[in-house]
This record gives sequence, C-alpha cells and structure tokens, in this order.
Amino acid sequence: MIQRGEEVAAKFLRMPYVEKGMAVGLFGGSFNPPHGGHTLVAETALRRLRLDQLWWIVTPGNPLKDNSALLPLAERISLSERCARDPRIKVTAFEAGHRVRYTADTVELVLSRKRGVHFVWMMGADSMQTFHRWERWREIARSVPIAVFDRPGSTSSFLSSTMAKAFAHARVDESDAPLLARMQPPAWTFVHGPRSSLSSTQLRADGEKGPC
Repeated sequence: MIQRGEEVAAKFLRMPYVEKGMAVGLFGGSFNPPHGGHTLVAETALRRLRLDQLWWIVTPGNPLKDNSALLPLAERISLSERCARDPRIKVTAFEAGHRVRYTADTVELVLSRKRGVHFVWMMGADSMQTFHRWERWREIARSVPIAVFDRPGSTSSFLSSTMAKAFAHARVDESDAPLLARMQPPAWTFVHGPRSSLSSTQLRADGEKGPC
C-alpha cells in the first residue's frame, strides 16, 4: 500500500509498454521482500512459456494476509528491481495506480486496456492450494491461462486443490507450456523445474531484506 507521505515514481503506477501479439506473464505478489526464489520463477517462466515480457507486479497488499508487517510499496519496488535482472522483466505497481485490490479486477483491467496481447497468469503451487479463496477465482480461471510453478512441498499436493479438481478438464500438458499464453481459457499447466526454499516469511523473521 502507498503509505502517507510515501512517493512512488509515476512510471511504476502505469502498466508497462507492450505491443499487440506479445506473450506476457503476469507475476503478482507482495514481494515482502522479494528474493532469489522469485527471480528463479520469473526467469523459468520467460524460458518455459516463451514470454516476450514478464510483468513483476508489486501489489499494494494481499487481502488474504496480515499486512501489518508490509514494507512500504516504494521499498518493495526498489528491492524487486534489484532482483529483476532480465530486461524483459518489467517491475510495476500499476494496481496501486488504479486502486485495484483483487486479482480478478487486475485481470479484467489488463485485458480491457491491452487488447491483442496474450497474457498468462503465474502462481506458485502453494498459492494454487488456496486459489479457491481468492475473490471470483473461477472468473480468473475463465479469463486468462494460468501457469502453476513447482514449489517445495507442493509438487503433488496441488492436485488435491479445489482449483485443480474444478478445472481438471482444462489442464494442458507441460510440453505445451510454450503455447499456453495463446490458448483460449480456461487453460492451465504445471511447470516443473528448479525450486528454491527461500521464503519471504522466513526472511522477515530473520530480519533480512532479500538476497538479490
């Protein structure tokens, strides 16, 4: 969230520039703080999904989490920029600029403003387990393809999630991950790959700001 007296550069409050026909990953999170695990997912997504861009979306706050320990938005943006090493990764906080709180509204906004661009939503397998608690989660799944990335301890358990069961018919083989962004939703796939045990929660407990 933008705290009283806090200044966030205007460029971060706008959506990144993108051209029609591009494949773009939407990687949202509190990033409180960002760390090398986030970078690993972003770089894996660029490669495995064959993305032209990846929007690293620093959210104002997570409606499902306690935000009392949330670092200022400007600080999380700055830390994220240090993690986003690939020039195709665009750090943004446009949700704050548009006063968007829920992912369903984010997806609706992006699709309406950037027609002709092929978007894919990204999430960790641990997030998929609680996806059914997200506001209008079925609407999200029917609006944009979803790539689920492997996380320690969640490699197989995600299959028992409400989302995996509800949209079992829409699961795409991982070998077709490069085509996912251009598929008609609902469509989702699970992406195996290198995993990081780093955790923002643990970094905060240890008083760390992230290793990026």
